[in-house]
Amino acid sequence: MEASGPGTVAPLFAGLCDDAALFPPGNAAVPDAVPAHLAHRRAWFAPLVGPFLVGADKVGEVGAAAEEPLDVVLVVRGGPGALAGALAEAHRWPVLRLVAVELGPDAKGTTAEAAARGRAALERELPHGVAGVLELRRGHGGADTAPHAAPHAALDAALDTVAGSPYRAKYRTGGLEPAAFPGVPELAAFVTGCSRRGLPFKCTAGLHHAVRHTDPATGFTHHGFLNILAATGAAASGEGLTTVSGLLGSHSGEELAKAVVDLTPEQVARTRALFTAYGTCSIAEPLGDLTALGLIEAPRA
Repeated sequence: MEASGPGTVAPLFAGLCDDAALFPPGNAAVPDAVPAHLAHRRAWFAPLVGPFLVGADKVGEVGAAAEEPLDVVLVVRGGPGALAGALAEAHRWPVLRLVAVELGPDAKGTTAEAAARGRAALERELPHGVAGVLELRRGHGGADTAPHAAPHAALDAALDTVAGSPYRAKYRTGGLEPAAFPGVPELAAFVTGCSRRGLPFKCTAGLHHAVRHTDPATGFTHHGFLNILAATGAAASGEGLTTVSGLLGSHSGEELAKAVVDLTPEQVARTRALFTAYGTCSIAEPLGDLTALGLIEAPRA
């Protein structure tokens, strides 16, 4: 990884943190979150910060609060049936510059069938020049269950559905209950599956800190965004599930920092072409963690 001087952000972390301040568990109020995001975009660490994530239910409130043009990603968790209405509402607010749409899955059929419906909806509805992101439905059982099926067959089928499209995949890595957190084998299958297919992806939820850790308040073990960066770098360099899983499961900030520092510029480019961003309800937390690990250096006084 190329070294970054004081007050700069290395290419490995550029645009990594999409601002999800409005979403759980942060749940910031719109009048606070919008000016805070604009302040982030003017700060020395601005290269770390991606666009502002807006749920379909908050578009009007955010549009009314924005006093200057605001780059936003429209998050439509209601699935394909909710897409057209959400886009229509976003178009009512010219101050909101729509840069991407993240479309959640519906609950019908298999994971791959849900992804196919989402892909068709984006192909039909997405405005020209706006990026599309398809969230893959997690979980097992129901229509995805088949006797003697491979452990991650449903995930592979969904990834095949998105691969070859102009859209990124999105995977949920946490939430407000234990089942919302994928295990290391599942997340490793997702990362290596995207790498094999050359499929860009983003992650959302649960990535509160750089390094894998257990939250003492809830007892939930959270994935770390630095773990995913290091694991993606390994997958992009041809490493297999064992190495990828080891990096995803590591609780050592020193080990992970060394893994990403050792990436060449070409490996950094391949890593970020795959793992494009993740949603975080706090910009301060990843900034603080990267600073503490010596991967970002704040400006000198």
